[in-house]
Amino acid sequence: MDTMDVWFDSGSSWNAVTKQSPEMTFPADVYLEGSDQHRGWFQSSLLTSVATEGQAPYKKVLTHGFVLDQNGLKMSKSVGNVVDPLKLVNGGNNQKTEPAYGADVLRLWVSSVDYSGDVLVGPEIIKTVSDSYRKIRNTLRYIVSNVNDYDPRTGMSFDELPVLDKYMLRRLATIAEDMEAAYETSSFVRLYQGLMRFATVDLSNFYLDIAKDRLYISGTDDYRRRSCQKVLYHLLEILTRSIAPILPHTAEDLWRNVPWKTSSSVFEAGWIQPEPSWSHEDPETDAAMELFRRVRTDVNKCLDAARNAKRIGSGLAAKVSLSVADDAVIEALQKFNPSSGEGNTVDELCYYLLVSEVNLSKDMAVADGAEFSLVGEESGVHVGVDVASGNKCDRCWVYSEQVGKSENHPLLCDR
Repeated sequence: MDTMDVWFDSGSSWNAVTKQSPEMTFPADVYLEGSDQHRGWFQSSLLTSVATEGQAPYKKVLTHGFVLDQNGLKMSKSVGNVVDPLKLVNGGNNQKTEPAYGADVLRLWVSSVDYSGDVLVGPEIIKTVSDSYRKIRNTLRYIVSNVNDYDPRTGMSFDELPVLDKYMLRRLATIAEDMEAAYETSSFVRLYQGLMRFATVDLSNFYLDIAKDRLYISGTDDYRRRSCQKVLYHLLEILTRSIAPILPHTAEDLWRNVPWKTSSSVFEAGWIQPEPSWSHEDPETDAAMELFRRVRTDVNKCLDAARNAKRIGSGLAAKVSLSVADDAVIEALQKFNPSSGEGNTVDELCYYLLVSEVNLSKDMAVADGAEFSLVGEESGVHVGVDVASGNKCDRCWVYSEQVGKSENHPLLCDR
């Protein structure tokens, strides 16, 4: 067969492919090519299809820029700046200078760039993406390692959960909806940014950091441990599916290691939606939790000052004073600062802040008179840190006046 015109041949390919293949549909879901094809393949395909079928041969067009080296230069063999994707995946001859990053890191890089324009790639860029990948993987590995004895069939209901866990599931519902919308619109950079922010800010730096006490100190079937595991279970169920299109090997690895019965592959499990109850608005509680997170940032800065001065090691060696003039703010915080023994040992400031004691006051002199103090840049709350009183519990490491009170357990606190 002779070629009449290259653009006519390529522009009529829809007839030879989608119209002739029973497993395909016409029009195609998407045509994907570089931005130089607006006046090339995209246009010739449109002209031939409209002329003969009266409609476009595609439902949507997705165009991308060109791949340049990490300095923004066009790749050229003569210049020696060509980046071989197989070498990024499998590594070069010298694994120290050209390590194997694996396919998932390369795929994560693709999702991290704005493909609507030219994109850069090179060893330093891939190394940065590899660091991001490691954060995602380590976060998910921590989660799966703490649900080994959890049975989702016996989990408690959403209404039975502590405030912190309900808040976290609402955050999960939001990120799940955002990621699904990003897939639907091929906005992969938006998906990447949302995933990274959730994995590092919401999970690693916040929820999972607070969860350690619940997971490690509590009894196997303790309410505070099982409620946390319920959240971890839902995190795995949703995030494993959500990352599968861009990190398939990581998702499959996770799926093989969850302790409950699943399909043989995450790609056979189907998509999953957050439970409707998670999305019920609770603006008062959400506002209180966002306030607390700002306070926590300020408290951590003050704790760092005490650590740098060698006055404390762990935050559990500290007593924190929070002085607040605003009635609404102190009322919101007071809900999470019950009298000793009256809280649920989850939704309490001392457990949120990972310190041994928290004192709330409207008197600015209380916080300002502490050994270390500052006015919070994030919250405006006056923060004070002193060395905690009492002795260190050998089990939970909290400093308490109750340590030594028990004759049978002289090294433990009353927990």
